[in-house]
Amino acid sequence: MIELLTIENLANLGVLLFLQAVLGFDNLLYISIESKRAPKESQKSVRRNGILIAVALRIILLFLMVSLIERLKDPFFEIHWTGFLEGSFNFSTIVFLFGGVFIIYTAVKEINHLLVVEDLQHEGENKSGKSAAQVIALIVFMNLIFSFDSILSALAITKVFVILAIAIVLSGLAMLLMADGVSEFIEKNRKYEVLGLFILLIVGVVLLGEGGHTAHLKLFGYAVEPMSKSTFYFSIAVLVAVDIIQSGYQKKLLASKKSV
Repeated sequence: MIELLTIENLANLGVLLFLQAVLGFDNLLYISIESKRAPKESQKSVRRNGILIAVALRIILLFLMVSLIERLKDPFFEIHWTGFLEGSFNFSTIVFLFGGVFIIYTAVKEINHLLVVEDLQHEGENKSGKSAAQVIALIVFMNLIFSFDSILSALAITKVFVILAIAIVLSGLAMLLMADGVSEFIEKNRKYEVLGLFILLIVGVVLLGEGGHTAHLKLFGYAVEPMSKSTFYFSIAVLVAVDIIQSGYQKKLLASKKSV
């Protein structure tokens, strides 16, 4: 164990923790929003159990990927419909593409729910009708999809399994500590739920772009390009800025109307 405490490994651990924190933001946001679909009395335990199971499975996934990383690169199948659809699909590309579609579907569905009057009238109830077990399963499933990107990025930094596992466990503990706070903030400031759902929508687009680029996917002769991380975070910053400015503007309008 002492031989693992080298300057290189400690530096890599620091980089990995920062990477997990950055890439884990959208994961934490999804957990906070999805846990609200469970019965009110179960939401806190749903978040805790979902994260704990997901962290355990993420370590198992890490072990498998370290062992099978080369095999996972081999394509399962290829499509060559020239001028319409072309691509080579391996395990990681399928995970990214499926995860992107699922996240976009989830975000659009929840945005639609927010526009339905009946949902607003019964916002304290379990609107989706999902049980705690169903929500935990969804959280674990999406956590694994989110973790794929972070694990692949982490493996580019170091191949030392213990260092990678420590980073995963510490990031899981951080999510446990922050999940309740984020959920309570969204519950008290419902307008930010819309912002969070649109951020998830962009995350889905990012996953689709990543999967399409890795698969060398071409649609109607045009190659699918990934969204850069800087563009992703700039988009989030713009969404947050627009929301803050709009809220301030609405408050001014209300104040001016009351003064008339």
